[in-house]
Amino acid sequence: MTNVLLMFILIMSIIAFVLMGYDKSQARKQGQRISEKTLWTLAVVGGGIGAYIGMQMFRHKTKHTNFRVGFLMLMILYAFLIFYILTKDSSIIA
Repeated sequence: MTNVLLMFILIMSIIAFVLMGYDKSQARKQGQRISEKTLWTLAVVGGGIGAYIGMQMFRHKTKHTNFRVGFLMLMILYAFLIFYILTKDSSIIA
């Protein structure tokens, strides 16, 4: 079960990261954008780490305080969750 949760967080983070880059690209081209609601939903449902890294790497949504603080908090939350899972179930590490 823990492996499934870790894989879910990884997949959601990759999706959130890719969509942050895609949305930034669309913003530059003035194309079809991804809604902020969708970006938030992905971050909350497991993609907090990818969303924060994508925000920093692509310099996207960095002027929005709610994104800066919210994505940072979600990244910290998911990092602690991963740390807890990995230390609780030491068979995953070994």
